[in-house]
Amino acid sequence: MQEQILLGTYTRRVSKGIYQITLDTSKEVLSEASLLIEETSPTYLALNEKGDLFNVTSVDGNGGMAAYANHNGQFDLINKVSEAGAPPCYVAIDEEKQLVFGANYHQGIIHVYRILANGHLEDADKIVHDEPTGPHENQDNAHVHYTDLTPDRRLVVCDLGTDRVYTYDVSAEGKLSEVAQYVAEPGTGPRHLVFHPNNQFAYLFGELDSTVTVLAYNAADGSFTQVQKVSTLPDGFNEFNGGAAIRISNDGRFVYASNRGHDSIAVFAVNDAGDSVDRIQLISTEGEIPRDFALDPSGKFAVAANQNTDNLTLYRRDEATGLLEIIQKDVYAPECVCVYFK
Repeated sequence: MQEQILLGTYTRRVSKGIYQITLDTSKEVLSEASLLIEETSPTYLALNEKGDLFNVTSVDGNGGMAAYANHNGQFDLINKVSEAGAPPCYVAIDEEKQLVFGANYHQGIIHVYRILANGHLEDADKIVHDEPTGPHENQDNAHVHYTDLTPDRRLVVCDLGTDRVYTYDVSAEGKLSEVAQYVAEPGTGPRHLVFHPNNQFAYLFGELDSTVTVLAYNAADGSFTQVQKVSTLPDGFNEFNGGAAIRISNDGRFVYASNRGHDSIAVFAVNDAGDSVDRIQLISTEGEIPRDFALDPSGKFAVAANQNTDNLTLYRRDEATGLLEIIQKDVYAPECVCVYFK
């Protein structure tokens, strides 16, 4: 089977934009990456159900979001929406309400865009966080890093700067109303989270303290409560590390988290209830700064992107044990920071 992967990148050195690569699941090999769309630092992206593409972009020094129409695998620009300041760093889609959410790390802003009937994007709402920030040197300001839907279709937002996870109700027009805040331990730096398939628990990756926090989710009021907190690093590791991406297997039995600095993926077994995790593996990403990785739709493979060494690493995944095995490395992917299976 041929699985198509889109690669979001920075374009600071050698990358030209969004690349595409194929995973042949029969041969267990990644093909050579090819340039799909010339773009300026499309660091994160997502497809809607129609296959149209929405990605982070930069326009004449302004940051924003781009929309591309999918015509049989070829993408044509529809429009770009931008404003002064740095680009966002996350993209998520609400298919039901036809909205796109963006997280602006540098400005501490949640962006909401409407998808119009003609596919164009327009601004719908914007929230700026002004809560107190944490004690870490990287918490100089609010730093929104993740904006995505909860299982009950609220918006959950991770803010690395304020050490908070926010929950918002979302109106049909894309207006946000805050309903809850979870305050993490100081210096955690909430970056990304994933939900268990039972919808009762989520797993929060703390970028600044390299931890996974198990959170109980209360759908009645949108609140989160801490249940467990564990490290993604081996005992005695005292060098720089920043937590990056976090993923969960389709069956909810395993959680995966990438370490930038230790340059590894930490694998956690999840108990039957979903309220406890236990680290069972630390495996190298065979490169530097694995900012993102993803599990393929079948759950049998994982692909990690090493930003600083411009390479992808392919793993075979044991569905019974959750363990990863490296089967390919040194696959060229310039400045890759987002791995997205179509």
